[in-house]
Amino acid sequence: MKLYARLFLSHLLVIVIAMGTLLLFSELLASAFIREHVEQMVAVIGPDGANLRADLEHGMRGTLTSALLAAIPFAVLIAAVTALLSARRVVRSVALLRDGSHAIAAGEYRRRLPEDGQDELGDLARHFNRMAGTLERVEQGRVELITNVAHELRTPVAALRGFAEALKDGVMPRERAADAILREMRTMERLANDLSLVSRVEAGAVELHPRNFPATELVMAGIERFKDAYEERDVRLEWTVPSGVPDVTADFERALQVLTNLLSNALRHTPSGGRVTLSVQGDRDDVAFTVRDTGSGIPSEHLERIFERFYRVDPARTRGEGSGVGLTIARGLVERMGGTIRVDSSSSGSVFTFTLPSAHG
Repeated sequence: MKLYARLFLSHLLVIVIAMGTLLLFSELLASAFIREHVEQMVAVIGPDGANLRADLEHGMRGTLTSALLAAIPFAVLIAAVTALLSARRVVRSVALLRDGSHAIAAGEYRRRLPEDGQDELGDLARHFNRMAGTLERVEQGRVELITNVAHELRTPVAALRGFAEALKDGVMPRERAADAILREMRTMERLANDLSLVSRVEAGAVELHPRNFPATELVMAGIERFKDAYEERDVRLEWTVPSGVPDVTADFERALQVLTNLLSNALRHTPSGGRVTLSVQGDRDDVAFTVRDTGSGIPSEHLERIFERFYRVDPARTRGEGSGVGLTIARGLVERMGGTIRVDSSSSGSVFTFTLPSAHG
């Protein structure tokens, strides 16, 4: 039996039981009220009223019963219409939810339900729409991830094919072809490692080993790692750590990974003769590390998406120089260690700042 019929019949059953109960209790309780009223009438009529007591009581009881029986069909009709409308609304909401669920199961994540009413049915529609929105975003992220990974792999795979064919045809020396193939393989390996890390970061599955260390230790490790690269590009790398900066509580290797990512990005986007400045400020709550470059900056419309996976401000210029998930990993690691990361930019360069908890906080 359909839900609509079951709801309607259940409403009718409740109505019938209610009407039967009303009729039964009316008959049981009416005697006392009728008798009291008859006695009042007898007292008003006088001695002759005593002979009319039985007739009055019988007449009033019959009138009450007839009135109740006459009212029952109208009450049932009105109640049936009310039950019909109530059941129709419930069934309509359930039908919309059923159709929406089928659409979601079929991959139509754009499906939404009308959010009518402030009751449980309205709440159900709103929760369904939030669920659908979340699934839609997840699906969009999945499609974008597959598209971006395919795009990232296309370049090294094409290069590997070209080197292999050149090696096969004998137009490239074996050592040169081997070096080129190894270079492309390292690119693919770096992409695979970055994808694995970003997935673990976003899932909160990265294992951290926090300890207390001076901010200078982190700064010097980053400077040492990039000193030669900056000299080769003729970009000046400056740093400053004022006295009194408190120690940091974080995973040193992960914090260094964040810092090197920012220093690498700054070097990549700073022209020859430019300058990158690494500075540190701290208080009792946290320590802030700021990387400022003198590059072309990031247009304001890109700032909100700069930490998204594979998002590139200039895909044509940066393609092949990174996996496109470095800033995503940096944000995830910083947040996992209890800090924050942000970016500010203008035509005179970009400023990335991340914070880590202070050891004295």
